[in-house]
Amino acid sequence: MKVLISVDMEGISGIVHSTETNPGRYDYERGRALMTAEANAVIAGVLDAEPTAVVWVADAHGPFRNILPEELDRRAHLVRGKPRPLSMLGGLDEHTDAVLLVGYHARAGGGPAVLAHTMSDDILDVRVAGRSFGEIGLNAAMSGHLGVPVALLSGDDTACAELRDLVPSAVTVAVKQALGQATAVALHPEEARERLRRAAADAIMRRALVSPLSIPGPLDVEVDLHSPVTVDLATLVPGVSRAQGGRTVTFTAADFADAYRLVLLLGQLATIKPG
Repeated sequence: MKVLISVDMEGISGIVHSTETNPGRYDYERGRALMTAEANAVIAGVLDAEPTAVVWVADAHGPFRNILPEELDRRAHLVRGKPRPLSMLGGLDEHTDAVLLVGYHARAGGGPAVLAHTMSDDILDVRVAGRSFGEIGLNAAMSGHLGVPVALLSGDDTACAELRDLVPSAVTVAVKQALGQATAVALHPEEARERLRRAAADAIMRRALVSPLSIPGPLDVEVDLHSPVTVDLATLVPGVSRAQGGRTVTFTAADFADAYRLVLLLGQLATIKPG
């Protein structure tokens, strides 16, 4: 069997501030070490349950170059760097048996939640068929489009509730209780890793009970953007229109894969600043 572990950073135990998640900032190196250690705990849990599993780990935070390769469990394959197909789900294909989301955070506007956002501070909301989706929902539905269930998620309590609302049978591990955007009550990192290892093994053993999140198309998608410049750029993409109000763009996607890729493109367009 093949398992993909997608590892973000904001939902790692002990992390509460952007200075711990951004390269070159105070305590980023500690954040990288904590992230790598939680990835290792989940790898160990997967292999406790299925010793012959092929485990891929997608570094899914920021530059996608955060996990310390030399410290990662040598039994796993590391997907590192960007841009790449399927972004945070790098390595996902129809042969994958389960996706585990580690260190994830709640969607923008989903607080109280630690470092809540949706892809970047430039995307305020993504609505698919009228329902708000953050990174958790987008990645769960993209996995589901390929018939792959999200069997586990770890992060703060708000992030865990976000996945359970979409995939009630998934295993969740709250490694911290969110008190706000930059504050939480966190488990000791070693306690968090012990719980993650047990939960990962449980998730793999009961993966057949978890249904993939399937959202059939065609799909009407709305994206609220922070910058008017990004809205201007987005309307250059065929099929994307400006909605009334000036901050929202809309498009219709044939299926969730098309919606996912176009939302990723809008996120990249948001990085372009006027000359």
